[in-house]
Amino acid sequence: MNNAVFNFFDPGNEEIVHYEPGSEAREELIKEIEKLQSNEIEIPLIINGKEVRTGKTAKVVMPHDHGHVLATYHMATEKEVKMAVDAALKAHEEWSNLSWIIRSSILIKVGELISAKYRHLINAATMLGQSKNAREAEIDAACETIDFLRYNACFASKIYSDQPKSRFDQLNRMEFRAIEGFIFTVSPFNFTAIASNLNMSPVLMGNTTVWKPSTTSLFSNYHLMKIFQEAGLPDGVINFVPGKGSVIGNEVLSHKSFAGIHFTGSNKTFDWIWKKISDNLLTYKSYPRIVGETGGKDFIFVHPSANPIEVAVGIARGAFEYQGQKCSAASRGYIPKSLWKEIKENLLQICSEIKTGDVRDFKNLVNAVIDEPAFDNVMRYIEETKNSTDAKILCGGKGDKSKGYFIEPTVIETTDPHYKTMVEEIFGPVMTIFVYDDKDYEKTLQLCDETSPYGLTGSVFAKDRVAVAHACEKLRYAAGNFYINDKPTGATVGLQPFGGSRASGTNDKAGSDLNLLRWVSPRTLKETFMPATDFRYPFME
Repeated sequence: MNNAVFNFFDPGNEEIVHYEPGSEAREELIKEIEKLQSNEIEIPLIINGKEVRTGKTAKVVMPHDHGHVLATYHMATEKEVKMAVDAALKAHEEWSNLSWIIRSSILIKVGELISAKYRHLINAATMLGQSKNAREAEIDAACETIDFLRYNACFASKIYSDQPKSRFDQLNRMEFRAIEGFIFTVSPFNFTAIASNLNMSPVLMGNTTVWKPSTTSLFSNYHLMKIFQEAGLPDGVINFVPGKGSVIGNEVLSHKSFAGIHFTGSNKTFDWIWKKISDNLLTYKSYPRIVGETGGKDFIFVHPSANPIEVAVGIARGAFEYQGQKCSAASRGYIPKSLWKEIKENLLQICSEIKTGDVRDFKNLVNAVIDEPAFDNVMRYIEETKNSTDAKILCGGKGDKSKGYFIEPTVIETTDPHYKTMVEEIFGPVMTIFVYDDKDYEKTLQLCDETSPYGLTGSVFAKDRVAVAHACEKLRYAAGNFYINDKPTGATVGLQPFGGSRASGTNDKAGSDLNLLRWVSPRTLKETFMPATDFRYPFME
């Protein structure tokens, strides 16, 4: 028996590949793109390590070229969901009792496979299936996925080494058990890394999962699942179950061994799940863990001491990278009147230079939104603004879905701080600006805090450090991730644990040990060396 005490230390973050013109990496990525787009594949369910085909199918298309089919996928029925639950429960006993070092080694191997063998594959699949440009795919599907896998081993070391004190007459220990039952994981379309981490965080701590991937990210998620298997993940530990959310959810959430959910997605879906759990509460063996990250209406707040060009770049990158389809994307801005003219000139100049189009043309910063419902929803906000007396479009405002779901980066200026696009989550390349009087800095901070139901990310731009400190305090609940002189996106694993509260979720901080702690059920063990032999105490004499 190997009784060495082993720890994983800070691994550092995966280095970003930039895909410069003429680089070998760029050539390899283009080859992988061409290979993937030329071969339509079939995506089955994967339950207990086996491929399952239901015959109930649908298509996966490219958002930037929706006439091009990438794959045909099979959808789960109630029968397959039950099979997945049974497989997860069967795998739980062996997996939860396996040494955490072995579990960690599998996760680290997944990271190495992505880093050294499948980097271009997972990036190309994310580009084609989710319409991410090369950089957005690289920092998500490759770097962040790898960082989660490596850092989580480090975080697990920290958790398992946290033990209570003992005395010479007793030995005290803490056992970090996997949760009894199975975990339901529901992943979003916008981040391949999130799809991996929603499963791998609980899996690392000894749990098994039933995974419902987003139908609009199936192409990359299927390749991800195959990499998990190649790394040696045992059958049944993760069960890949595409299909209709209500079909899968109704079956999973009514099972007595449902033990928790790891979720990223819409408020509407999360609210439905939470209510369903509540309705079924007396069914469950234990109170389920509910961990979720939902929406955001993320802000950029500008102080009169800010640098105008830094603000303009922060807005453009924060609002328009990945078409604003990030829960953390900048969506509303508060800018002082004294700086607005210069900031606007810089911002409009930047927007005039941004190119929108197909991900396969590397000149395009902005690509397609994920599907037709998303396109229609974003354009509805834009069209309403065109007819509004309280707001005007400064640039952009056009959309075209004839070939791909393309929407121009759009900047709106409003005189109403409670205008619709300042309050509601849009999830598209739309940024709304409210210009405030410099003297109203304090009042506008309060306005920013109270306008949105969300509390995910936000940033303040200022040279005045006292003003920064004041904003940080006044907006302490407005953002779970708060940025100073930077865009409110781009949280890095190990550096900025991610999550928000209010309507943005349970704030369980992915990318830290705080999230992993949600997937264990601690047990305290006390051993007494000299048990009492008399029931009496001295005070009784």
